[in-house]
Amino acid sequence: MQLSLRLPPGALCRLASVVGGSRTRSSSSAAATEKSAPTPSPTATSNQPAQLEVNGSTYATDSWTNVTPKILSYLGANKHLQRDHPLSIIRQRIVDYFYGAYRNQRGNPLFSVYDKMNPVVTVQQNFDNLLIPSDHVSRQKSDCYYINKHQLLRAHTTAHQVELISGGLDNFLVVGEVYRRDEIDSTHYPVFHQADAVRLVTKDKLFERNPGLELFEETWSGKLADPRHILPSAKIMDQTKQPCHTLEAVKLMEHEMKHVLVGLTKDLFGPRIKYRWVDTYFPFTQPSWELEIYFKDNWLEVLGCGIMRHEILQQAGVHQSIGYAFGVGLERLAMVLFDIPDIRLFWSNDSGFLSQFSEKDIHNLPKYKAVSHYPQCTNDLSFWLPSDVELDAGFSPNDFYDLVRSVAGDMVEQISLVDKFKHPKTGKNSLCFRIVYRHMERTLTQAEVNEIHKQIAAASVDNFNVQIR
Repeated sequence: MQLSLRLPPGALCRLASVVGGSRTRSSSSAAATEKSAPTPSPTATSNQPAQLEVNGSTYATDSWTNVTPKILSYLGANKHLQRDHPLSIIRQRIVDYFYGAYRNQRGNPLFSVYDKMNPVVTVQQNFDNLLIPSDHVSRQKSDCYYINKHQLLRAHTTAHQVELISGGLDNFLVVGEVYRRDEIDSTHYPVFHQADAVRLVTKDKLFERNPGLELFEETWSGKLADPRHILPSAKIMDQTKQPCHTLEAVKLMEHEMKHVLVGLTKDLFGPRIKYRWVDTYFPFTQPSWELEIYFKDNWLEVLGCGIMRHEILQQAGVHQSIGYAFGVGLERLAMVLFDIPDIRLFWSNDSGFLSQFSEKDIHNLPKYKAVSHYPQCTNDLSFWLPSDVELDAGFSPNDFYDLVRSVAGDMVEQISLVDKFKHPKTGKNSLCFRIVYRHMERTLTQAEVNEIHKQIAAASVDNFNVQIR
């Protein structure tokens, strides 16, 4: 069996670096009722332990378990709380803005902040509480890191909404890391950070100047929606309002939300920033919007937001309020505001990177200066899939990306699926992945890259039962 390598001549392979933005999208009772999840697709065949210890708790594993030791090693890093880290600076900017935008009668901040909540959540918290349909793509095993069928590493900080609202909170921010299985390139990483906010108001507060108006339509019964009958996305795309709300309540809440979020955007990007609102769909808000800014000759999505689905509030025991919610990715903002070209840098402990940022003046955001441009090395890996595995249905590229992360860590800058092939005679299916290696803190030799590449190939054979071409 021979390993297929495609290498440019010379000991080191030089390619241009890729620059881009990042992506956007407390424990609760584990005894919560879980919805059935989609049947997992065939993935790795490696053995796994019967139990996993995560954040000091022990969990049984099952056929849904796909979290890797590499991913678990990120727990507790809390980059959003690390002093002088760019993610911490962005977090503080958002928190400080909301502290100033909302104050109570005594002049104290109205919003509370939760930035150390347990990232292990239940399927109920991550999906069901947020009215995400059982067949929604975001539930798939190929998209999330499952500890088992009932627990996973949160895919968004929104997972804590019902928990906090049920505790009596009506104005809060949740900040923390989230976990999603994804491709490997300069703008995607399996762990990134989000800030998520909720604001709830009652009729008396919303209609303080118009006490004769109502939050809810007279024809609305107020009956708690059956969570087993969650409508598919195509049925709730009405961007006017939810059936329960009056148009006046929705418009006033929308006006407040957009005013505050435009203010946050101008606070971060400057008062002259050009922006626009785009209608969109989220399962947990209706109507929903994305806010985009015009930055470096392109429209860039900054955040998502909307009027909270009233069914979510009802589940949390809140029946006489209307609310808005928004979520934003910290890496996306930091990469733009600091000119950081590679998302892996946020996990670097190199003093040459970290020393460039300071919390002494969080409104003075320096532009990142590359310490050194280390060269890339590019190797291709081709393999035949097992005869019973189809190209597009039976093999998830995210499984391969996770395997590469486990073997090579952050030495891999990017992976691309460059070729799919079905043999006309044997019917066997083949894939070819191009792996770009580049260390963030030193130059890699071709010899050590070749050795890592061989380890990835061997692990692919062991885990996926493939045949190296």
